[in-house]
Amino acid sequence: MPNFFKKPTMSGHLWVIYVISILLLCFIWYYQWMLGLLMTLFLAASIFYSVRTEQTMISETEEYISTLSYRVKKVGEEALLEMPIGIVLYSENYKVEWANPYMNKFTKQDTIVGDSLATLSDDLIAQIKEDQDETWLEIEDYKLHTLIKRDERLLYIFDRTNQTKIHNLYQNEQTVLSIIFLDNYEEITQGMDDTNKSQINSQVTSTLNKWAGDYGIYLKRTSQERFIAVMSQEILQTLERSKFEILDEVRELITNQNVPLTLSFGVGVGPVSLPELGELAQSSLDLALGRGGDQVAIKDDTGKVRFYGGKTNPMEKRTRVRARVISHAMKELVQESERVLIMGHKSPDMDSVGAAIGILKIAQANDIPAAIVLDPHDIDTGVQRMIEEIQGDEGLWSNFITPEDSLELVTNETLLVVVDTHKPSLVAEEKLLNKTEHVVVIDHHRRAEEFIADPTLVYMEPYASSTAELVTELLEYQPKKLKLSMLESTALLSGIIVDTKSFTLRTGSRTFDAASYLRSKGADTVLVQKFMKEDLDVYVKRSRLIEKADVYRDGIAVSAGEHGESYGPVIIAQAADTLLTMTGIVASFVISERKDGRIGISARSLGDVNVQIIMERMNGGGHLTNAATQLEDTTIEDARALLQDIIDEYFEGGEEE
Repeated sequence: MPNFFKKPTMSGHLWVIYVISILLLCFIWYYQWMLGLLMTLFLAASIFYSVRTEQTMISETEEYISTLSYRVKKVGEEALLEMPIGIVLYSENYKVEWANPYMNKFTKQDTIVGDSLATLSDDLIAQIKEDQDETWLEIEDYKLHTLIKRDERLLYIFDRTNQTKIHNLYQNEQTVLSIIFLDNYEEITQGMDDTNKSQINSQVTSTLNKWAGDYGIYLKRTSQERFIAVMSQEILQTLERSKFEILDEVRELITNQNVPLTLSFGVGVGPVSLPELGELAQSSLDLALGRGGDQVAIKDDTGKVRFYGGKTNPMEKRTRVRARVISHAMKELVQESERVLIMGHKSPDMDSVGAAIGILKIAQANDIPAAIVLDPHDIDTGVQRMIEEIQGDEGLWSNFITPEDSLELVTNETLLVVVDTHKPSLVAEEKLLNKTEHVVVIDHHRRAEEFIADPTLVYMEPYASSTAELVTELLEYQPKKLKLSMLESTALLSGIIVDTKSFTLRTGSRTFDAASYLRSKGADTVLVQKFMKEDLDVYVKRSRLIEKADVYRDGIAVSAGEHGESYGPVIIAQAADTLLTMTGIVASFVISERKDGRIGISARSLGDVNVQIIMERMNGGGHLTNAATQLEDTTIEDARALLQDIIDEYFEGGEEE
């Protein structure tokens, strides 16, 4: 307790002075009694005055403390009743025992005493039981921040309605920057005369200007194929609710003239500076274009990305200029390296193995030693026959090494080529990515948010049927001494045939050109059919999955395997493909347990449903028409429920990632 609030007494130093004075007075009395008498009178008067003064101070201090105590008590009582903070005491059975008058502001009742806490919020009692220290309540139009004092069974309730409105206003008025790109504009308008080109420009510009005017967006054309759009966060939320219908408007407008021109949006959002917003927007646009265009990619300052659109397959490029440039760049990178290591994804398929063999031939054509990284314990039945055939060719099989051996061979001068995937988590040996600074990515999948960091060269073309097709085109521009054996060319052709479902899906003119080139090099179509043969028990297992399928909604078939029965990824994918051939089915999803304990989902569609976006919501990926994912620590029933929720959201609430 501070000294100020203690009851005052005679000061200690005065007592010392008086004692010393009396002692001196005794000496004076002894030697000069007249002077001693005089000094005694003075000392008595001094003591009287000191005592009187001390008593007066004590009296005044006691009166002050009494007054202050009364005022503090009164202020405390008034504060408890009048302060703009809600205070609620509740009983052990969560009934309101007492509430200050401020709580009447939030209810229409005269008092809430005796009522359950559930009258304030249905979730309040549950949140108290969950040992939460604070929560938010919404009572009518009020936003209330509530502190929970569990030991005292006490609630402090603060009205944060105005602060919430200010916060929402701040969020809604944040600047959002978007870059709009006309996909394939240069290629589409190459052969057009000025009149048709001007007509297309006019139609697209007027459509975008009308759209911008309707939503209050500032739009500026910066080049023939690029626009800049500036909007607020609130406008962006409105566009997201409409699922960016402008994509459909432009696609329908142009399709009527048989010109497949589409839009891609890169959107940057977040409480960052304008230069950083610009970088986010450009990064989002690169991501949207890398996924094939005709979609919107929205990236915030945390790196999270949301996607909308992507309803069309990417248009095949008419020229091979990029393939020739990439092939030349590959040649230089290979020649500058001391060794080339090639790896595909885990549980490789024919496309992954075939593309790896193609890159192996590029390295050999440039006289650089190379090896393909393959885990012999991670070979699926779908590619087993191809691997057995390769093992019979001693010259080719000697170029295959295990992931463990690759880690001993890799140096900083090694060129690492990743084929048929661009996700670090899916490669055959992820540690290799950190062992060298020279990494090339060749893939035909749509770009996902997860991507190999800082690659030296990236060749990603979502229009391509397969990675084997891309690699075959690269082979055509390599040194003339390149010789493909029958088995090597057959492996590449197998990758194309498997990924196109025998030239029925995602097949363009360049796909047939690549197949023709491989056929001219001795590719054996009969051997391809041998690779693709299946065992009777596999056929029966796939039939069981198909038998369990039912139509969930709008032509969406969903099949789930039995608990305890595992299927390989190839069987799951084949079952999804088969379901897609059924009448009235526009998309199929097959769910089953895998041998590694995870739950696998394979998705297929005819193009009307973007299964890639649905699988990305479940941490997977793929293409518009075929995609997949693997889930850990879940059951088939939970995976099916989650899938159905995401399908419902896709059709009713927009496609997001």
